[in-house]
Amino acid sequence: MITIEGVTKRYGQTVAVRDISFSVERGEILGFLGPNGAGKTTTMRVITGYFPPTTGNVTVCGHSVLDEPIEVKRRIGYVPENPSMYNDMTTIDYLRFVGAVKGVPKAVLKGRVEDTVDRCALKSVVNRRVGELSRGYRQRVALGQALINDPPVLVLDEPTTGLDPKQIYEIRQLIGSMAGERTVILSTHILPEVSMTCNKVVIINEGRIVAVDSTENIGKGLDQTRSISLVARGPFDKIKRCLASIDGVGGVKQEGESYTVETDKGNDLRPLIAKRVVDEGFELLELSSRAMSLEDVFLKLVTVEEEEKTS
Repeated sequence: MITIEGVTKRYGQTVAVRDISFSVERGEILGFLGPNGAGKTTTMRVITGYFPPTTGNVTVCGHSVLDEPIEVKRRIGYVPENPSMYNDMTTIDYLRFVGAVKGVPKAVLKGRVEDTVDRCALKSVVNRRVGELSRGYRQRVALGQALINDPPVLVLDEPTTGLDPKQIYEIRQLIGSMAGERTVILSTHILPEVSMTCNKVVIINEGRIVAVDSTENIGKGLDQTRSISLVARGPFDKIKRCLASIDGVGGVKQEGESYTVETDKGNDLRPLIAKRVVDEGFELLELSSRAMSLEDVFLKLVTVEEEEKTS
């Protein structure tokens, strides 16, 4: 559906992205992760045809951004990080206008506007001016204009920036509902969004791709340790010494009654830890194994790359 091949983008002497390649299959929701300034927005703009690549190519639904930029744009709904809209228009007039500009036939435009209003939950603000809407509703209108021509591909650059927790949840639910229906690239630096919404992850740092994999597998190969979390009641220093004395424990971190024990990945010490804590007379309240989170993976990949560059 979307293929990025060897794309480099330069602004004068500055290289914003360098020789990046990845693909997104039909119906996938891809999380495009990276710290601020990593090259996410530049990549989004190249994919949508807003900027041409300096070298390399992007194809969307079989059409090249270099040779057929108009065909690419017809197949993409794009929400930039700071979407510009006509603030003096009412919500419904704006959606009608965008639909007409995007070439939606008059015979189906009314139905498309109604479907978009329903899908983006805009019924309560259809007759209000866009400039009077809250940030959350403006973001819904921005998604609406991206969906109005029923594109097979959506490109969303930081779609929940500046929203409150309830608004973030609602936008996240809306995006998640499109899984299998559309191909979505979601650019963000908010890691929980990717864990909860996406089924594939691309991590970019300083203009280079450092990882591409499914959300489930992104940490495999990096996680050489197992984290065991427990909550135990008793003297903190004695519990910590008890845990550290167990063969196979590589480290113990403590915060109040909560302890994190690092062990070798292939060595499940939970039964031994539980027995030792109870035998020592401490009260064991909780015990669980914690998988490497997306945040752990992200920080490790970015840190490792930066260390390699400075070594």
